[in-house]
Amino acid sequence: MSAIYILISVSFIVAIGFLAAFIWSIRNGQYDDDYSPSVRMLKDDSKPNHRPK
Repeated sequence: MSAIYILISVSFIVAIGFLAAFIWSIRNGQYDDDYSPSVRMLKDDSKPNHRPK
């Protein structure tokens, strides 16, 4: 039974570590995308609305 308490406490410590790493990466701009907005207009895949006769 004591092994379950140890495993639960270790899993909480690991989860808090992952949460801290995620918050740190957000604050340091790891998820900022500067490239995609500049090339979004070049990747326009819309087709024309007219039909050939």
